[in-house]
Amino acid sequence: MDTPLQRRGLMYVLSSPSGAGKTTITRAILNNNTGLEMSVSATTRQRRPGEVDGQDYYFVDIPQFNAMVEGGEMLEHAKVFGNYYGTPRLPVEQALARGNDVIFDIEWQGTQQLREIARDDLVTVFILPPNAKELERRLRSRAQDTDETIRHRMGKAADEMTHYSEYDYVLINNNVEIAIQQAQTILDAERLKRTRLSGISDFVRGLKDGL
Repeated sequence: MDTPLQRRGLMYVLSSPSGAGKTTITRAILNNNTGLEMSVSATTRQRRPGEVDGQDYYFVDIPQFNAMVEGGEMLEHAKVFGNYYGTPRLPVEQALARGNDVIFDIEWQGTQQLREIARDDLVTVFILPPNAKELERRLRSRAQDTDETIRHRMGKAADEMTHYSEYDYVLINNNVEIAIQQAQTILDAERLKRTRLSGISDFVRGLKDGL
């Protein structure tokens, strides 16, 4: 028998340096859970082969992006590798209003901004590679970037990793299946937190009255 308890939706953020595995883990968690929606970012970067507008990203030009920021339409935004990325506010608010959770694949800059506006309902996970050699191997295996871009990404990763202490959880992605299981465990536990249960006091009071 279902209890009358309801739960506030949470915002589940996964961040990592490029190549550490956040996108793979995010997609797996999204596919394995009901009541979970993906936050689709807007970006000014060029669309890559196979990407779908509105599914992978909302692809916009710089004037459109700036207009969204100035109009208060972004929950967070940042410049990464020369391109702008941001989270449109409306789809996230609509998903939470439906009682769903929202998963984010964003950088540390955006996570800092989300923490300022959604502290109580934000859960953050930083994903690290097992070592620098493996990170470079993963970047090269994608076959999407030039040697110069890979060097730049490796250099930026050193700075990005210094922000691990700002996150609630840290995962070391040595084995992607294990990392997915760990990310799922975090989500399951956070969904059960007492502080997110609406009506828990009335429910317990009713139990006591029935004794």
